[in-house]
Amino acid sequence: MHDPARTQMGAPPVADPNRTVLGAPTMDPNRTVMGSPSFEATVTIKPIQCPVCRTYNPVGVKFCVECGLVLDMALDGDAFGAPAVQLPVLVESTGREHILRPGVTVLGRQGDITVEDTRVSRRHAQVTSDSSGVFVEDLGSTNGTSVAGSKLAAGEKRRLENGATISLGGYELRLGLPGEANKTLAAMSGKTAAMTYAPSLDETKAWLVLADREIPLLLGTHVFGRRAEHPISIPDPYVSGQHGVFEVTEQGVFLADTGSTNGTVVNDAKLAVGQRTQIRAEDVITLGQIEIRVRFRG
Repeated sequence: MHDPARTQMGAPPVADPNRTVLGAPTMDPNRTVMGSPSFEATVTIKPIQCPVCRTYNPVGVKFCVECGLVLDMALDGDAFGAPAVQLPVLVESTGREHILRPGVTVLGRQGDITVEDTRVSRRHAQVTSDSSGVFVEDLGSTNGTSVAGSKLAAGEKRRLENGATISLGGYELRLGLPGEANKTLAAMSGKTAAMTYAPSLDETKAWLVLADREIPLLLGTHVFGRRAEHPISIPDPYVSGQHGVFEVTEQGVFLADTGSTNGTVVNDAKLAVGQRTQIRAEDVITLGQIEIRVRFRG
């Protein structure tokens, strides 16, 4: 029998969605929360990418593991935050750059800059970089060290200019000095990094025209002679093993004889050894019985 005075048990009350509820709010997982980070949260530490060779380096290293760039001594960057590289570099024919840190850098198969080439001695030469300039010295190598085709004497220390080519027994490296030919190149990361040479689709300034072929002449120095290891090899018995050197600059193309046996003649005038002569489009260069010309970009 139903007693109206008895407490009745039944279904729980239905919550009123419009009623104000006092108490701790329920956390919305999609809401951004400002506050101190949790010590238990996982933090991702990104490796450091070298602005020169683009290699990713472990956190905390001071030098790039690939090219040797001093990562913790990079100068102030540009507007995008990329560090500006202001150190001299040695550039291989492949375009790979080796940073020259202040002080002495040994070149060789077991040097500070490793050159894996059988013509290069274990400790072939050393380059000194300081406030007065950059200098190279042979360390008693087997095949010798040359600068722009001129071989260094034992113990001789020679100053290097921007764009100078160092030959380690035939293996060549080109010097790039900051502030002379540096341009800014957009890197793959979307930032900008200082590069030693201006980027270009084609840096060819002229062509050396021989009877059977044309050889492109890029900015820099190009040793030529009968030997196959030279950048410009002319296999002719009248051409010396190392005959001379072409130097290509923004001002033009220059030729010098480096002490050949049969000499170098420009328009019937024999060049003195070491004489630097600018070449024009109409000039005829004679090496023994071979005539060559230089064709300039239109």
